[in-house]
Amino acid sequence: MITKNIFDEKANQVLVERLEKITPDSKPLWGKMNACQMVKHCQKPLDVAEGKLKVKRGLLGMLFGKMAKNNFLKKDEFKRNLPTLSEFKIKETPDFENEWQVLVAIVKDFGRKGPKVIANKTHPLFGEMTDEEWGILQYKHLDHHLKQFGE
Repeated sequence: MITKNIFDEKANQVLVERLEKITPDSKPLWGKMNACQMVKHCQKPLDVAEGKLKVKRGLLGMLFGKMAKNNFLKKDEFKRNLPTLSEFKIKETPDFENEWQVLVAIVKDFGRKGPKVIANKTHPLFGEMTDEEWGILQYKHLDHHLKQFGE
């Protein structure tokens, strides 16, 4: 089985094409976020990888992070309604168009620059991560939320 990765040109292009189908009126198939919150939320893990958002590693991550990372990497997709880091929760309803453009630009940037975009080698929950692990998890996270909104 070949695992999709945000750095792969074709997989990245498909992510962008799916993002282009999301509108402010897109409705979730599960969960509490609206489309505006989802596009902002999806920026957060990418920002952590790029070193733009600093999130401290908690005790739970130190104790169980490696096991959780391995579990997430071997599964085809994320389960629905998993808890998220408080730093990734979007309570307000941001401007969809602006946040959507930011997210698309970041995703394209990951595809264009490849693994050199990764500035932070430590995930706040999963701990030490290789560039490939970052790429796989970023793809799976985006894929999860695009499926959440029917894409």
